[in-house]
Amino acid sequence: MAKQKKQSYISVPSQIITSISSSSLQSLLISPKKPSKIKTTHYLKNPKTWFLSLILFTSLKTLLTLLKLSSFSHSETNPYQESSSFWNQPNGLSFKPCLDFTSNYKNTTEEIKTGRTKYLIIVVSGGVNQQRNQIVDGVVISRILGATLVIPILQVNVIWGDESEFSDIFDLDHFKKVLVDDVRIVSSLPSTHLMWKPVEDKKMPPDVSPEWIRSHYLKKFRRDGVLLLRGLDSRLSKHLPSDLQKLRCKVAFNALKFAPRIMELGNKLTERMRNKEGRYLALHLRMEKDVWVRTGCLPGFSDEYDAIVTEERKLHPELLTSKSNMSYHERKLAGLCPLNTFEMTRLLKALGAPKDSRIYWAGGNPLGGEDALLPLKNEFPNLYNKDDLVEPGELEPFVGKASLLAAIDYIVAENSDVFMASHGGNMGHAIQGRRAYAGHKKFITPNKRHMLAYFLNSSIPETKFNQIIMDLHRDSMGQPEMRSSKLGRDVTKFPIPECMCNDSKRHSDG
Repeated sequence: MAKQKKQSYISVPSQIITSISSSSLQSLLISPKKPSKIKTTHYLKNPKTWFLSLILFTSLKTLLTLLKLSSFSHSETNPYQESSSFWNQPNGLSFKPCLDFTSNYKNTTEEIKTGRTKYLIIVVSGGVNQQRNQIVDGVVISRILGATLVIPILQVNVIWGDESEFSDIFDLDHFKKVLVDDVRIVSSLPSTHLMWKPVEDKKMPPDVSPEWIRSHYLKKFRRDGVLLLRGLDSRLSKHLPSDLQKLRCKVAFNALKFAPRIMELGNKLTERMRNKEGRYLALHLRMEKDVWVRTGCLPGFSDEYDAIVTEERKLHPELLTSKSNMSYHERKLAGLCPLNTFEMTRLLKALGAPKDSRIYWAGGNPLGGEDALLPLKNEFPNLYNKDDLVEPGELEPFVGKASLLAAIDYIVAENSDVFMASHGGNMGHAIQGRRAYAGHKKFITPNKRHMLAYFLNSSIPETKFNQIIMDLHRDSMGQPEMRSSKLGRDVTKFPIPECMCNDSKRHSDG
């Protein structure tokens, strides 16, 4: 089938239209029937005809020249006009980082910095972003107890086998320097405490308060001097006094900086993504086999891979993380499943992402490999990950280090102009808070619970579908959002109002 030519609608300058008579204009718009030979001869011998033809020819040539110049000027000055709104950043309402600690907090710092009797050891687990969360809370617990913090121990990840230590992933000197006025940090236990067996506590319940921590652990310190805590995920309450919330932000956004070699490569890949266009979109794709199994969902792009996931879940039902009584379809419509690349592609198109957008995708190898990425790559051919961007030998120091590779992804994703994740998770949450703290850089949160019903309705015209999707996401572009507007929110994901303020907030506090 031949391609249908696109019609172009252009405005014609009025002075040109008025220079052409109505009958002449009609002759330009409607092709006349082939005249007879006698009439043609008579027509050509008429002087008036020659004069009129000359005027028409001159006017038409001028018109075409003006239109050509107009078209050229239009494309040169704004090549992204049709889809420029996709790159627009949300209104940050002038919110900026605001870590003003109270005088009471500052007055107790000196005593904490000089303390030599209480030492806290924390063991953190999981992937790099899960480890970050536990390190943040470990620092806060150390402050609550007035204890010296020993550099956190990173437990070997049972899934990836990564044996990286704290200083392999994070800049240790920077970590100590930023927190020098908050907690005392040492690289190891002093000789006076080396023979002391750390007291390990395994009974910390979820959502504990500072009062609970003091009442349960201060006595142990007086007796044993060293306390060991592990498994800090969601143990410390999300709702703490203002100073401790600020400390959380200080650790997450200022102190936990990746090691120099990770930063160097992450920034190099950022520059390569920017290329000549200067902007790019980052996607976090959660499509690994274990993600599909744990969430109780199916990839949805191949019967073969759906069967692999179903069989794995039958063999290991304990891997299903929650809501085991729900069917796959119920999970899907409830917005509990990761988006596959078919859905990510359709969502991006509906939100106005230009076809030539440069896209960086972060995440582990998807189940199905390159085939799983094809729906996205067919519509957005400028699709890359770190393996596509590195030069020979650049990734060699990071081979077999899943946490370090995830850190590189984090840097490139955080530096992007627009970010979107196919599913929630520690990385998405960390980047959401970081982008808010950096001035509310665009962060698209897919409204899965409300949009998927429209995805399944094939009778909706594309134009109407796109408008519906746009309307569903108008308030999901990373705009400022108060942590206090919903229970259970983490301040490192929603840093307003504890860690960010605007001029009006400053004036009202004064």
